[in-house]
Parts: sequence; structure tokens; C-alpha cells
Amino acid sequence: MGFNTDLLHAGVIKDSKGATLPPIYQSSAFDQETAEDLAGIFGGRKMGFCYTRVANPTVSAFEERITKLEGGLASVACASGMAAISMALLNILQAGDEIISSASLYGGSIDLFRDIEAFGIKTVYVKNNDWEAIEDAFTDKTKVVFAETIGNPCLDVTDIDKLAEISHSHGVPLLMDNTTATPYLIKAIEHGADIVVNSSSKYINGSSNSISGVLTDSGHFKWTKERYPVLGEYLKFGQFAYISKLRNGLYRNVGVCLSPFNAYLNLIGVETLGLRMKQQCENAYALAKWFEDNYSGIKVNYPGLASSKWHDIAEKELTGGYGGIITIRVGSKEKAFSIMNKLKIPYILSNIGDTKTLVVHPSSTISLHSTEKELEDSGVFEDLIRISVGIEDVEDLIEDFKQAIE
Repeated sequence: MGFNTDLLHAGVIKDSKGATLPPIYQSSAFDQETAEDLAGIFGGRKMGFCYTRVANPTVSAFEERITKLEGGLASVACASGMAAISMALLNILQAGDEIISSASLYGGSIDLFRDIEAFGIKTVYVKNNDWEAIEDAFTDKTKVVFAETIGNPCLDVTDIDKLAEISHSHGVPLLMDNTTATPYLIKAIEHGADIVVNSSSKYINGSSNSISGVLTDSGHFKWTKERYPVLGEYLKFGQFAYISKLRNGLYRNVGVCLSPFNAYLNLIGVETLGLRMKQQCENAYALAKWFEDNYSGIKVNYPGLASSKWHDIAEKELTGGYGGIITIRVGSKEKAFSIMNKLKIPYILSNIGDTKTLVVHPSSTISLHSTEKELEDSGVFEDLIRISVGIEDVEDLIEDFKQAIE
């Protein structure tokens, strides 16, 4: 099936009563016919639902949909994108381990990596697609490589095929944050990623009405007890080792479960992901080209422009567009604030992926806690405005930015 058909039909289990969407199972716990049944579910010997912190039918329906879209083995939905990243990493890491990460990251991810230093987990940052630096960063303590498919807000595009090749040559899995690109632009698993994370609060949801995140395991990586002792007894489950450990340990015990209602809202939103992304990519390209053609004093960054440093990689990997985010540098923080305040259509807020156009000043918000070096590596500057382009008529967006600038 094509992408939009998949969105509507792949992974859908039809309700016995004929409902076209899964019901919202807004229940904390689930009754069983016998005490033996409940004991079997708790012990992992019987399929079923016992407690929503562990699993829920509505949430499972959302997880199944994302698994199909990403082309993975199984998915686990969490209360936020940051929770999903945390679970994806901490499921395999312990004190003394190291992460190799692209330096051009979302500020929240940098903050998380700083926090887990307290648990003895170190992050080594390298410039994205700098293959020599990446090779040199590996040690016997390296346990995972992390990058974003399209950096936020740097907008650098990762050569996933090459990064996966290097990671696997060292016996280490590649974890990709696919939030900005979504499976519409790239299925990272097909390019070698082992685990894919999406902050589904963004494009997957599409309407900024629920916080959520989801991780998808490809099932391809060959885990070993020597390299990943924390997986221990779960290695007996073969390709399900990673997911089995997560569901029966950290995910269950930390309590980062997604609410059934938010899962339901995501199921509604994801049905139009393809249509929205197509329009957002088209609008983003048109707006970026307009900036480039009309304002020599404004520096525009968008992977779809031939002037982008990452255009060639984007051409090779991405399908259906170049993403819905552009950034502009306007000369000063004061001018950035002035332009943002004079816009009539976009909302000034820190989300991305909404149907409506959103603008934010990253250095004073999402990257507020980053060091000067981290800001530079992430492509965040005092005069930078990030624009998450919506599905409005692009002529109206152009006219609005024109009046604000002038």
C-alpha cells in the first residue's frame, strides 16, 4: 500500500462493534475472568491487559500504527518525546557507558544528556557527517550512536546509511530521532537505523493537542551479553530482546506510559500525516525560496535549497519533500523579536509540526540552557528565527512576513 493508504489501514484492528477508530479505553486496570488469568498476564505467560501503566488497548493500537509506518518490529509509546528518548537509551546503558551523538541536537536532548551524566553515562559530541571525527570517537565504552534525521533547528541532514555502516562496524546500534522528518520523508530503518524515536507531539499528532513520544525497534540489531550485559535474561527472546526488557522493566517501573486519550488523539492526527507533510514541505520550500530571492540581508537555511550544505544528502535520502521547518537569521536578537511580534498569522510558541505556522526564537527558549559551544554546534544564533511552516495558503504567509520585515 502507498503511504496515505497505510496511514488509514495498516495495523488497524477493526472494532467488533463497527467503530472506525479504536475505542478510548480510559481505564486504569482491567478485570480478568479468573485469578489464574491475571497471574498469567503479570507473569508474561498470557496475552492481555492488566494495568494501563504497563499496556492499554488504545495505546497499543497507536503503537501498532507507528510500527507499520516506520517498518519496525515493535513500538513503545511514552508520555512525551523526551520520555521516549530516555527509555530508548537507558534500556541498554549503565554507569560507565558512552553515547556518541551528533552535536547539532535539539536543546532538550542536550539537557537530557547532561542530566544522565549524574548516572555515569557520558556523551561524546561530534560534528554531524564528519566521518573521521565519528570514527575517532569510538571507544570500548561506546554503546550507542545518536543523531537526528533532520537537526532541530540546525536543519543538517544525517547520512543515515553511512552512519549506520560505521556504527555497525563497531558493533554498536544506531538510534535516530525522526521527529522532524517523520516516516513520510524517510523510513530510517530502511537506511540502517536500529531504533527510531518520534516525538509524536509534533507532526504525527499535527494539532498540538497532546504530548507524546514513541520509539520503534527494528529488530535487526544483534545484541550480545558481552557488550550489553543489562539485557541479560532477555537475550533469550532473540529479536524481541530489546522491547521485552523495556516493557518488563524500565518502561513499566518508571511509569512513563502514554494516556489512552492522547493515544486516541494521535490516531486521529496520524491519518492525515501524508497530506499535511506534503503541503508543509511545499509551503516551506516556497517561503524559503522567497526569502532567498528577495532579501539579501536575511540568511535562510532550508535543506531544499540548492544553497544548503546538506542539499545533496537530502536529495539522496528524503522522499516527498525536505521538511516543514526553515530558519532565518535577520541580523540581531532585537530585530528577530520585532519581526516575530509584527507577524499576524504565525503563533509564537515552541512546538513544531502543527497545521498552523509557528515561530520561535531558539536561543532564548528551547536552547536556553546550552553552552556557547553547544549553541554554535546546534546552529543556534542570537538573530535566528525558527519557522515551523503550516498548511496555510503560502501567499498569505509570504505577505505576512513581508509586512513584518518591512
